[in-house]
Amino acid sequence: MRVSKYALLIKVVEYGSLTRAAQAMGCTQSGVSHAISALEEELGFVLLERSRKRVALTPEGKQVYPAICRIQEGLDELNQQAETIRNPKRGLVRVGAFTSVAVHWLPGMIKEFEKEYPNVQFGLINGDYHDVTEAFLQERIDLGFVTLPSDLPNCRFQPLVKDRLLAVLPSNHPLSQLSCFPMREIAKEPFISLLEASDHDARYALELAGVQANIKFTTKDDYAIIAMVEQGLGISIMPELLLQGHTEKVCVMPLENGAARTIGLAISNASRHNPFVECFAQHIQGWLVARYGAEAVLE
Repeated sequence: MRVSKYALLIKVVEYGSLTRAAQAMGCTQSGVSHAISALEEELGFVLLERSRKRVALTPEGKQVYPAICRIQEGLDELNQQAETIRNPKRGLVRVGAFTSVAVHWLPGMIKEFEKEYPNVQFGLINGDYHDVTEAFLQERIDLGFVTLPSDLPNCRFQPLVKDRLLAVLPSNHPLSQLSCFPMREIAKEPFISLLEASDHDARYALELAGVQANIKFTTKDDYAIIAMVEQGLGISIMPELLLQGHTEKVCVMPLENGAARTIGLAISNASRHNPFVECFAQHIQGWLVARYGAEAVLE
């Protein structure tokens, strides 16, 4: 279906650039320019001020912009409903997931969902917490797994499960025989951390205990941390789900303060007209109940 002139204007305003809007919408710059000019001629006044550095709404454009957004929302809803009528079980769901969920949950969730909706396509974006956040902000996903609380804008949130944070030690570490790791010992050990944009879990556990870690190494790769711990380069704090299947050569134990992360689901408000997004969100909840039991899944 042809991209509407309203959608093109909205994207130009979002990016502040005709060129970037055209790239995002898969159009030519001249095509975007012609569409905006046609809309301006239809309305009888100029909508955009264009300069070398940036494109922005004129005062008149600012007045009508909210109405244009509402028109586009209505068109999106109409198109989605029409697609659902034409193909009751065909659609696209764009999902963002950090590593542990992408590896241990998402394949099973999708496999079960496909039994009922075999024609639904999935667009998957995997990475760390920062990658999922950026995908939401750039409107590249409809829903994604996050840790709660979250300050993502224009989303609603659904808590899923608590995931314990565990100390990860070399297998021959002197404290490896303890039943839980004493937080005061962290300051005495070289610590291996994720990059600052994604180290929320370890930072939360340390702040909860009032402990300052001696960070010696940082990396973006979760599993690189496990390999470094295995080689005796330091210790770390990681979520239990992430460590699943990767504990043969390291020692893992609960933290003394019982710190845990809350894994939740963020659902973009912009995807509310896509019925398959809501179906998949409900399916996720049911899949987790089947896996962990109703008492472990958060309401």
